[in-house]
Amino acid sequence: MAWGLLLAVIALNLGIVYINVLLNKWNNTFYDALQAKDYTVFLHQLIRFSWLAGLFIIFAVYQFYLNQMLQIRWRRWLTEHYLRGWLTQAAYYRMQLAAGDADNPDQRVAEDVPQFIASTLSLGIGGMRAVVTLISFVAILWGLSGTLTIPGSSIHLPGYLVWAALLYALAGTWLTNWIGRPLVRLNFDQQRYEADFRFNLVRFRENAEGVALYHGEAGELRSFRERFGSIMRNWWDIMRQQKRLTWLTAGYGQAAVIFPLIVVAPRYFRGQILLGGLMQTAAAFGQVQDSLSFIVSSYADIAAWRTVVERLAGFQSALKLAHVQASNKAGIHHIDTKGEDLTVDGVELDLPGGHPLIANVSLSLGRGESALLSGPSGVGKSTLLRAIAGIWPFGHGDIRVPSNTRVLFLPQKPYLPIGTLREVVSYPMPVENVDDTNLREALDSVGLPELAARLDENCHWALQLSPGEQQRIAFARALVQKPDWLFLDEATSAVDEPTEARLYHLLRDRLPRTTFFSVGHRATLRPFHDRQLFAQPDGDGPASIVEVPAHSAVAS
Repeated sequence: MAWGLLLAVIALNLGIVYINVLLNKWNNTFYDALQAKDYTVFLHQLIRFSWLAGLFIIFAVYQFYLNQMLQIRWRRWLTEHYLRGWLTQAAYYRMQLAAGDADNPDQRVAEDVPQFIASTLSLGIGGMRAVVTLISFVAILWGLSGTLTIPGSSIHLPGYLVWAALLYALAGTWLTNWIGRPLVRLNFDQQRYEADFRFNLVRFRENAEGVALYHGEAGELRSFRERFGSIMRNWWDIMRQQKRLTWLTAGYGQAAVIFPLIVVAPRYFRGQILLGGLMQTAAAFGQVQDSLSFIVSSYADIAAWRTVVERLAGFQSALKLAHVQASNKAGIHHIDTKGEDLTVDGVELDLPGGHPLIANVSLSLGRGESALLSGPSGVGKSTLLRAIAGIWPFGHGDIRVPSNTRVLFLPQKPYLPIGTLREVVSYPMPVENVDDTNLREALDSVGLPELAARLDENCHWALQLSPGEQQRIAFARALVQKPDWLFLDEATSAVDEPTEARLYHLLRDRLPRTTFFSVGHRATLRPFHDRQLFAQPDGDGPASIVEVPAHSAVAS
């Protein structure tokens, strides 16, 4: 379908070029009729112009319509391509850790993709039309030019108008490229500054309560002004550069109006051609000159297009690197096993810069067991959970996970997608696979009975619910999804101790076959776990994980 649309757009553009050729020939006949005061030919040419103009309008309308149809189909395909690449193998997370040049990937998908498609079609079709127009009219102009004898010599130059158009266009193209080249980098920076400014505005909106509690409005205003200042400074640079470019292109365009008449006028005044021939020759010269000047007239668009191409190419390279790293056999290996135990064997974790974080972690978790990992902040406890989840790429060792089992991670700050409450509690499962009765029962069990009647309500739940309520939503997810392995990273840090106890009792009662692995600092968590692990720091060296005797039996 897409190839068919592209061919149709090309065919219509070629049809427009052919109509322009016919209109050029019409110029000769029409203006000769005016000069000869031939009313019959004049009326005939008016009728001929009417159907040529009608065809031109039809071709132009459907060329535009089919071009738009092609754009939306291309955008759908390319957006799907980038979204899949971004979300596959946790590439989005790896790119964030790497902190490379692919800044603001959301903008590259949402804005750069449609700009790339629109500009590619516009410049591609425009360039093709310029080439076809040049081929169509250069022969006409060559035949109309005659031969020029260079004054003071015996040199005869056939088709001199073609050579004049070529020299004019070459001079304009060279000057345009010389003046406009810095626009590529300036446009690239402008896209980045705009995206950074917009991201900070969105981040401020999503953290409005925290800013209000800190009374941090002045600091936020300073940050906004600083980022907007980058936009302004770069915008002024673009303005100055475009002013220089406009001086050239505007002057070039105005000179192009009179230049062909000046070049052709000597033949007209010598009586070698009539008025119709003068107008036809001037029009043909204009078409040839316009075609040769495509780069001059489109330079700003070409600079913007190149900027978008570089941003998408950088995004594509970052995606490719993230996928290569994920597929690389080096690093931490995740292996599906047929056994029932989850095993961490000789795992060593590093920071992104290569500094060792945790050394030689070896442990095994059986079905139905529960373990608590505690220790000082910053030693890598949460990083170990990320490694078990398969999203931390820095380090090496083997992690064996039983195949065909359900695994769920509850981070300290749960992710609540924008949508209905039903979608929030079911996440990441499709809502079609979850019964409303189970959702309401789970919400009631975790102490949120007032939300049970709001399953169809659609809003930004991360802004509506307190941190403690959000954590209870995460526990409701665990009750609904019934995972075989449940990993909790400070999952009760925002609730009081009685609520924490009730939530862990719920897990023990409702999910007796589920293995729990918790990361936390509170001593109140110890009674709910069979095994106690401690992350022991070692000065400037990597921490180690040791098992300590349980302080008390599991609470009933």
